Amino acid sequence: MSLTTAHSVVAPTPLSKRIAGTIVILYALVSIVPLLWIFATSIKTPPDSIAYPPKVIFEPSAEGYCNLFTTRTRQTPEYISSLPPAANFCDEVTRKRNMVIAGPSNFLPRFVNSLVIAFGSTFCAVFLGTLAAYGFSRFKVPLADDLLFFILSTRMMPPIAVAVPIYLMYRELGLSDSALGMILLYTAVNVSLAVWLLKGFIDEIPREYEEAAMIDGYSRLQSFWRVVLPQATTGIAATAIFCLIFAWNEYAFAALLTSGTAQTAPPFIPTIIGEGGQDWPAVAAGTTIFLIPILVFTVLLRKQLLRGITFGAVRK
Repeated sequence: MSLTTAHSVVAPTPLSKRIAGTIVILYALVSIVPLLWIFATSIKTPPDSIAYPPKVIFEPSAEGYCNLFTTRTRQTPEYISSLPPAANFCDEVTRKRNMVIAGPSNFLPRFVNSLVIAFGSTFCAVFLGTLAAYGFSRFKVPLADDLLFFILSTRMMPPIAVAVPIYLMYRELGLSDSALGMILLYTAVNVSLAVWLLKGFIDEIPREYEEAAMIDGYSRLQSFWRVVLPQATTGIAATAIFCLIFAWNEYAFAALLTSGTAQTAPPFIPTIIGEGGQDWPAVAAGTTIFLIPILVFTVLLRKQLLRGITFGAVRK
């Protein structure tokens, strides 16, 4: 009875599994260590955050989060001693630095601006991209290939290259430093990506499903709503994640076109200045909070994202 070493050409070998597992673990460590260090910095005290060599073992403190949500002013020890007892932890830790809380900071309004602008532009980009992708996929559009290339060409240049013309146009239209202006801008940048991604997903949906629905009495719009959209959910979710990541993290346009009312968190976080220099725990705390919405959104749609990425990979 002879032994055979034959194996499936599809199934990975044990050696390839070990190599792939090692690469994935190393990549995960390289990716997650900076995030863990940011979180660790957010719960350090200002002296511990700039200690050299860096402190890995330290006493946690919420001072960074207190500094993130408040503005402080330096006062004399005599004035601080004349004040009533501290009302909360933030007040107490601030007085230990010979400072008092002057009021809330601007981080929360900037964070809300990021939520409104990012999710608003993502919805608009995915909505318009879905309609355009359906049109390109199901109808005979004149010069469709040229139009699709033109749409894609808008992604070929860095967005900051057109920042100055956009700034001048927004100033004339009164859209500078407004949430509406940023939503429109991010939508215009993201809609090309949405069209190209969603067209591929809709092309994979058989036309026969819609034809059968219209034979049963559905209109074109009803068949699109009841037949195409449910099957394109994975592609829409994947597209929404990519559009949201761009709008959520975008810095250049936000720094140039906003300064107060509609400023988002990315250009605001680097300006968090503490007493005597950069307040790294507050910056790290702002970054940690800023990561939470995009992380939650991605985790909630992770199944749709994985299905969307592999959608159409196997031909039947």
